Amino acid sequence: MKAATWQGKRDVQVLEVPDPQVQDADDIVIRVTTTGLCGSDLHLYEVLGPFMHQGDVMGHETMGEVVEKGSAVDSLEIGDRVVIPFQIACGHCFMCERGLQTQCETTQVRSSGMGAALFGFSSLYGSVPGGQAEYLRVPHANYGAIRVTEDLPDERYVYLSDVLPTAWQGVRYADVHEGDTLAIVGLGPIGDMAARLALHQGIRVIGLDLVPERLARVQARGADVVNVQEGDPVEAVQALTSGRGADGVIDAVGMEAHGSPGPSVLQKAVGLLPGPVARMAMRTGSVDPLSALHLATSLVRRGGTVSISGVYAGTMDPMSLQYLFDHQVTLRMGQANVRRWVEDLVPLVERSDDPLGLESFATHRLPLADAAHAYDIFQRKADGAVKVVFKPAGG
Repeated sequence: MKAATWQGKRDVQVLEVPDPQVQDADDIVIRVTTTGLCGSDLHLYEVLGPFMHQGDVMGHETMGEVVEKGSAVDSLEIGDRVVIPFQIACGHCFMCERGLQTQCETTQVRSSGMGAALFGFSSLYGSVPGGQAEYLRVPHANYGAIRVTEDLPDERYVYLSDVLPTAWQGVRYADVHEGDTLAIVGLGPIGDMAARLALHQGIRVIGLDLVPERLARVQARGADVVNVQEGDPVEAVQALTSGRGADGVIDAVGMEAHGSPGPSVLQKAVGLLPGPVARMAMRTGSVDPLSALHLATSLVRRGGTVSISGVYAGTMDPMSLQYLFDHQVTLRMGQANVRRWVEDLVPLVERSDDPLGLESFATHRLPLADAAHAYDIFQRKADGAVKVVFKPAGG
């Protein structure tokens, strides 16, 4: 089969790789009909390269059609359409039963001290082949695969794999309710979707970014917007909130934020070291660019909540605990527990009026063969690229 493979820093190539096979009784193999390109993929493209291996198959936002299944798979049939959560979870361990599927005790990658295994996301999370491919093997399929039954386009459903639950968890973790104000730092796919979900619930949204096209998309949905390159964003949000600040803030940017030159240079320098040395440095003494997180904590009102959806990987990150303590700020964070939120989201996905604009959410729909180009424009925020989906086998 053809798959988007990691070949080195900023080097993604679509190559022939072996077809996946059923290996365990609860596996399925799907023919991938739609798969997304995520901001987390860009971390592998650039910063987290030391944890990648040449030939790793990328991608973790996937849906398709069941073409093979193991003998223990009794919840699915050949031909079923399924969405695949980005994390691999068993559904019956201590963590899964508490809605913490990203901490699944069956698939935790204990060798690296990390949580549940993830599709297409480096040796830190198990080096599991990803879904930017023509076919994908799915372990623990009885629980993990989300079967869809309505005759709706893939783009109504594929975002259940990551974007929708990540955005939904971000809003929930921000502890905002109807009539409250939510500031969102970063209006890429997660920030954009979080804005749509919050607005749908009657929450006022202030979106912050530096890309005009992203600001315009969110403003068109009814949000206030602030271009962080035009004046002081903290003052702008203060002016929009009677000087108090937002009730909740989502950091939807993470460790590749603009505006942190020192840590950014160190981050890139580590990536130039030999693989074992780079991995050791990143595991024991790495520092993230924190401009987005510092902005988020400056935007939230006293007693408010900052929800972190953007990925961070630093082990020595400096923050002012004095500021957080004095302002009584709550921090919540973590990978999205996809299965925990699916029942909340499916009714929105299947509504006839498509209130979240899912069918038009992607800015680029490309064949898998164009993966290298897609990674390039998405990383550079060029050509209006906010969300890219690939169509390996139609959909």
